[in-house]
Amino acid sequence: MQIMKSAPTSWLRKPRLFSLNYLQWVIPIFLAVTAFVFEFLEHSLEEGLRFDLAFTSETLLFGLMGPIIVGFIIAWMRELVNAEKEALAEIHTLNRELETKVAERTAELEQRNLELAHANKELQRLDEMKSEFVSLVSHELRAPLTALNGGLEVALQQSDSLPTASRRVLEMMVAESARLTDFIQTILDVSRLEAGRINLNFGPVALLPLLRRSAEVVLDSARPVEWNLPNSIPPVWADETYYEQVIRNLLRNADKYAPQGTPIHINVRVESDRVTLEVADHGPGIPADMQEKIFERFRRGQSGESAPPGWGLGLYFAKKLTEAQCGSLTLISPRWMEAQNPGSAFLLSQAIVAEAPEETDHA
Repeated sequence: MQIMKSAPTSWLRKPRLFSLNYLQWVIPIFLAVTAFVFEFLEHSLEEGLRFDLAFTSETLLFGLMGPIIVGFIIAWMRELVNAEKEALAEIHTLNRELETKVAERTAELEQRNLELAHANKELQRLDEMKSEFVSLVSHELRAPLTALNGGLEVALQQSDSLPTASRRVLEMMVAESARLTDFIQTILDVSRLEAGRINLNFGPVALLPLLRRSAEVVLDSARPVEWNLPNSIPPVWADETYYEQVIRNLLRNADKYAPQGTPIHINVRVESDRVTLEVADHGPGIPADMQEKIFERFRRGQSGESAPPGWGLGLYFAKKLTEAQCGSLTLISPRWMEAQNPGSAFLLSQAIVAEAPEETDHA
């Protein structure tokens, strides 16, 4: 911020010889004396000095009225100059106070900036430590979980000789161990994604077989699936492994919140340069105030004891993975005109591979 520098005010305090205070009296007196002398000389030389009406009127007009008017004008000018001096002095004082305040505020801002920079650096360090700690713990947990899963699967294969109750406990342990393993893997993937350590291998991805495989793996055989596919689907440009992971996350989310027996809708729409996949369910839907937050970490559409199990990372990870692959993931809710189960729809849009061979659905 530039502060206007006031003009030097030393001249305001030093009286000059011919200031307006002197001129206010000197000029009128000089004019009066000059007018009287001129009138006396003029009338004396022409007709002799006579104090008639002409002499009196001219003397009063030029010797008295004129100097008085000039004196008033000079006095008015003096007041204007004094007012200007006072204004300049006040501006100078205000400028000095403003410069002092600006200097103080600038010093405070610099100190605050240093504190914020230090706090930001400390937060970045803590965030890095958190990511490294989570990654380390998750990595260390994955090894024993892999061994545990292998042992449980072997035990489950030989569970025919076990009592029914023991076999059910074993099946529950296998399911919960797999769920824990999936959670650990999700945390690892999220940590790598946030740290920018995920390597994406882009290439043409055939969408149809990937969709069929994901639906078969994720959705239970009792869950009906309604397909709406075009005659041909061009390949999209993405990382096949992570693209399939996004699709599976969307299918898991739909299966988790949709009531049993209701279908999952899988719709594909081919546009000029993109392929849009829609995964829709007949669940309770997502409230309007939650729709912008549903893609945040640890955000869930439902909470409480009645809510389906989950950690609130699936949609967050799917959104981040999609954006990392130059795609978009959006939400529509409600999807259906149903009061009880309005449902939700997630739209996954990905770019089409230019001049790539199209894929035909023969199902």
